[in-house]
Amino acid sequence: MRENVYDAVVVGGGPAGLTAAIYLARARYRVLVVEKEKFGGQITITSQVVNYPGVESAGGEELTAVMRRQAMNFGAEFLMAEVEGLELDGDVKTVKTSAGPLQTFGVLLATGAHPRKVGFQGEEEFRGRGVAYCATCDGEFFTGKDVYVVGGGFAAAEESVFLTRYAKTVTILMVTEDFTCAQAVADPARNHEKIRILTRTTVKEAGGDHTLRYVVCENLDTGEEQIFRAPEGEGLGLFVFAGYEPATELVKDLGVLDEQGYVKTDTDQKTAVEGLYAAGDVCVKNLRQVVTAVGDGARAATELEKYARAMQEKTGIHPRQPVTRLEKSGETGSRDGEAAAEKRGSFITEEMKGQLEGVFGRMERPLRLKLRLDERPVSSELKAFMEELAALTEKLSVSMEENEKDGSAGGPRPRVSVCLEDGTDTGLAFYGAPGGHEFNSFIIGLYNAAGPGQPLDLRVLERIRRISGPVKMQILVSLTCTMCPELVMAAQRMAAENPRISACVYDLNHFPELREKYQVMSVPCLVINENQIYFGKKNVGQLLEILEKPVV
Repeated sequence: MRENVYDAVVVGGGPAGLTAAIYLARARYRVLVVEKEKFGGQITITSQVVNYPGVESAGGEELTAVMRRQAMNFGAEFLMAEVEGLELDGDVKTVKTSAGPLQTFGVLLATGAHPRKVGFQGEEEFRGRGVAYCATCDGEFFTGKDVYVVGGGFAAAEESVFLTRYAKTVTILMVTEDFTCAQAVADPARNHEKIRILTRTTVKEAGGDHTLRYVVCENLDTGEEQIFRAPEGEGLGLFVFAGYEPATELVKDLGVLDEQGYVKTDTDQKTAVEGLYAAGDVCVKNLRQVVTAVGDGARAATELEKYARAMQEKTGIHPRQPVTRLEKSGETGSRDGEAAAEKRGSFITEEMKGQLEGVFGRMERPLRLKLRLDERPVSSELKAFMEELAALTEKLSVSMEENEKDGSAGGPRPRVSVCLEDGTDTGLAFYGAPGGHEFNSFIIGLYNAAGPGQPLDLRVLERIRRISGPVKMQILVSLTCTMCPELVMAAQRMAAENPRISACVYDLNHFPELREKYQVMSVPCLVINENQIYFGKKNVGQLLEILEKPVV
């Protein structure tokens, strides 16, 4: 028996990884799923899934939430952290994460894929200024505007229809003669009154000033160029849905990738490296859908069971078996958990409480959550949320900022500032109520502020501590965005380590003035010292590269 060894570590918490966790835990093998952003993967940004057998219609987040609960009920373990490296030699392998090393017999790579850039002129320059890659995250920023969509596949068709909720018009620009996805997916886009389709058309340039004002397109058959301009004084949107790139950085040097960067496996999801398996969109395959990812995960788990059993016999190491979680009626095990919490007026389900207990138990010192409120409903939500959170542990307390009762405390509100017990500001704050995709990042922020915090390489810690500052980071997010938490957690981790750095997170839904001030049309948006603006998710290393430059 060895307490710190797993039978399998699954890297990636999408449908493939969650399915593997269900199968492994149900077979009484100890399995851990490590996810750096959001459990559920890319499918969580899909508003409606209608082709998953046995489920007539469900949101992507709803569907994967059920998968995760199934895995947890069988005893699967979950960790929100970034996997930074793999050591696959020997019988017991090491998975290096931002939360420390993990020991395991087998590794399942289920990291999925991320949106592919096209490479037209202005694509990078206007990212966040009109060029976007996620309709769910950024669609609302284009309310009443003309929107253009690059792509002719499944994502382009589905997301174009979604964008009609906000946009005045949607124009699909595809290089092919027709959609490359199933007719059932394409027809809603073809027949929508707000959508027009231009075939055999490519984007050459996106341009403007501080925001995207025009798009230059070319007809591939005639060579004719056409310029689409926004009305005077307005901007327009350009959403890129040109496929995905596999997230295979962890295994790029292992000789397991094809020319396009996808992982090569046999029919049992095994790679050429002993003990390494792959499943889902990261693999070489003809169809990338939830149903095929689930099939991959099931096959990989079945083979991992055999592999783990053989390793147990060979090494004499027997990881402890998972502890099955019996469902409590009306509390956990299905959507009833969330429903029960809502019925009680609670923000935290029983399932969440179990996870929070582990985090609070590791916190080294108590924290005070200082509130600055206004008369909006979101302030009442924030106050109730923080009080419920503090009721779960002696490590947290809630107080109002000085002069808050008479309304004289300055600055935007509502806000929760994370302080030490004596009132010392840690530099971490959230404006709005940290729900949705930012719940986990807020909790991890508390853990980092209280210590010991997520482990970092000593050289990285030294670099963070050397930043002379002051550095004020404002992270502008949407609670529906799956890409925001990575940047939020990285910024908070640095602020917790260096008192000259602050990390303030704003839910843009409640602070539209910041959207206008910084001309934000995509999230996450990072503003440094109010004059340096960056878009897109970033980890600690990428943030360091930015902050080590001379501060303007």
